[in-house]
Amino acid sequence: MTVTGGPKPKAVQVADALREDIKKMKPGEKLPSQRELIERFGYASQTIQNGLAMLRSEGLVVSAGNLGNFVGDGSAPTIDVREEINELRSLIQALAERVEALEARSTLGGV
Repeated sequence: MTVTGGPKPKAVQVADALREDIKKMKPGEKLPSQRELIERFGYASQTIQNGLAMLRSEGLVVSAGNLGNFVGDGSAPTIDVREEINELRSLIQALAERVEALEARSTLGGV
């Protein structure tokens, strides 16, 4: 059974909002810095990174490492295996932290 109609995950909210911003921008324009996005949305760094990763997979955002993120031309991105592995590691780390926090809460609540 699939649950629908619930609140969107925070990373999806970030991606959706940035997608709207990108519609008003030209390819090559620089997106706000990660720090600026954290302040704008009030979400954790990892959540912002996950939202940007969604947009990169769509070809809407191109990452230039330390230079930041830029509006892409919408073409299918070339697959960089190392980048994909780093993104997966990042997602796994975020999930591990969430599981750890949930376990800590259940331990405290069950005592």
